[in-house]
Amino acid sequence: MACATRGGYYGAVIGVQWLQTELNIHRYDGSLTDSLLALLLSADPDEDQVRRYLPDATLLVATTGSATVGVAVLTCEQQVFELKNIAVLPSCQGKGIAKQLIAAIKQEAKEQGAGRLLVGTGNSSLDQLALYQKCGFRMQAIEVDFFASYEPPIYENGLRCLDKVILCAQIQS
Repeated sequence: MACATRGGYYGAVIGVQWLQTELNIHRYDGSLTDSLLALLLSADPDEDQVRRYLPDATLLVATTGSATVGVAVLTCEQQVFELKNIAVLPSCQGKGIAKQLIAAIKQEAKEQGAGRLLVGTGNSSLDQLALYQKCGFRMQAIEVDFFASYEPPIYENGLRCLDKVILCAQIQS
């Protein structure tokens, strides 16, 4: 389900029963709310780091009605574009929202002049690794022990998260 672009506004309808209203994905330029911060921290637990990259980032939020159900963050440093954070409410996961957010972030990156888009995730984040590859990302590098100093240590899928896996998607011009 690709997102249609209309002047920087992304919208799509999800054909599943749980969602009776349209899912809208759009740029968010408002202040950082507690609920939006909580959603961002569900994907990146380092609040200081999140607060550092947000001021210069592009935020896209997915909403249905008045409820925010997902968020994605695009950063660009020295012409390197990165999907820095993506999160969907747990009750809304598995319904294609993350795929639509990624499609919208790719479109936003393209409009900002990107030729490729990076994303990093933990070695233990098996669902995220699968999602990114389904969305056209390919593994590019591993930063060994990137998460080794996190306290408390991160465990997912019975594995300790130690290494950062970097994936890359080519942006079609």
